[in-house]
Amino acid sequence: MTNDHDKSLILVAGGAGFIGSHLCAELLDRGEQVVCLDNLQTSNLANLHGLEGRAGFEFVRGDIVEALPASILERAHRFKQIYNCACAASPPQYQVDPEHTMLTNVVGTDRLLRLAADAGARFLLTSTSEVYGDPEMHPQREEYRGWVSCTGPRACYDEGKRAAEALTYDFCRTGRAEVRVARIFNTYGPHMHFDDGRVVSNLIVQALSGKPLTLYGDGSQTRSFCYVSDLVRGLVLLMNSDITGMEPVNLGNPHEITVGELAERVAEFIGEDVAIEYHPLPTDDPRRRKPDIGRARELLGWEPRVPLAEGLERTCAWFARAMDVAMPDTVPLEAAAE
Repeated sequence: MTNDHDKSLILVAGGAGFIGSHLCAELLDRGEQVVCLDNLQTSNLANLHGLEGRAGFEFVRGDIVEALPASILERAHRFKQIYNCACAASPPQYQVDPEHTMLTNVVGTDRLLRLAADAGARFLLTSTSEVYGDPEMHPQREEYRGWVSCTGPRACYDEGKRAAEALTYDFCRTGRAEVRVARIFNTYGPHMHFDDGRVVSNLIVQALSGKPLTLYGDGSQTRSFCYVSDLVRGLVLLMNSDITGMEPVNLGNPHEITVGELAERVAEFIGEDVAIEYHPLPTDDPRRRKPDIGRARELLGWEPRVPLAEGLERTCAWFARAMDVAMPDTVPLEAAAE
């Protein structure tokens, strides 16, 4: 009989964050033993509500910029997979402490890669479409090397993730760790921060609060929004795939819309007539963003399943419940249980 102390573990760094918390839940549903590591700097313990009491789940507070907690290092031999989801992903959050953002991506990734090497664990880096910067290629394929400012206010994140990818592939090239790299495009859904500065949460919170919707520039810049359950499914498929590991894989929804159109969709779901306020476009804000997911389709058999209308409906309902705001009958609040 296998003792719980002998069972393999999966480590999710940044597991109390938006994507990380959904990933922890998915892994538990698959019968895995999950250790969630998070410093709670930009994440929220409320995201783990319902997980902390489940068998096979453990939360450890710690910052991967610092030495990894002893409770992690002592069980290094038990980890079979390590997901690195640890880093603030919205510009207002990662620009508050740009040094910590850069170190999380570089020093933190190095610490987790060394843990993977010691454990013989497979390592997955959640990288970002931000490595493409303000792209000249559209849609963006993994071969594109990007158009990134290394001196602008977003560089701590953009260049930090590019450095994290370089470290990850160096560990792979030298045979120290088996790795996977996901380049994540705009993701949305329950557990987003109310004030994280990302466009979906911004617009929903503003609409539910009866405030004008904020658009930057003229609203013509485009994004491609992937619902979080689709993204998490892609991460798990990638981690468990038999690819060589040297190919980054785009994970995102190739359905491209303007930010202005997104604002109209949100207003429709909230059922209110809302005003729109226009503000200057932030420095280095990408004009267009759309993934080419041909590699994900070919290697993983993955593509998004949740249409934008359905995903927005679920997300608006979750925010309404979290804010204790009434929603129109067109949005079923039971969807907020996501």
